[in-house]
Amino acid sequence: MYPAQIVIPMKEELTENGFDELLTPLEVEETLKKDGTTLVMINSVCGCAAGSARPGIIRSLTNEKTPSNLLTVFAGQDLEAVAQARDFMLP
Repeated sequence: MYPAQIVIPMKEELTENGFDELLTPLEVEETLKKDGTTLVMINSVCGCAAGSARPGIIRSLTNEKTPSNLLTVFAGQDLEAVAQARDFMLP
């Protein structure tokens, strides 16, 4: 797991832009049952997340239509929540 001082600013970049952070498998399970369109961002400390993914996903929200539910889990930090979210993404 990554040190909190590294992860917190990366998490806040999304939560300050409307994303709800999911920390447990139960939160993932319950939140993904909500009505509407859901966007799940698997956040990370990697350069791709910092350079492209987080800025890109935030910018995508400036459109007229946006998802009803904005969610995020953090790879390498909230391991069980990420695993649960990934289960929903499998075919």
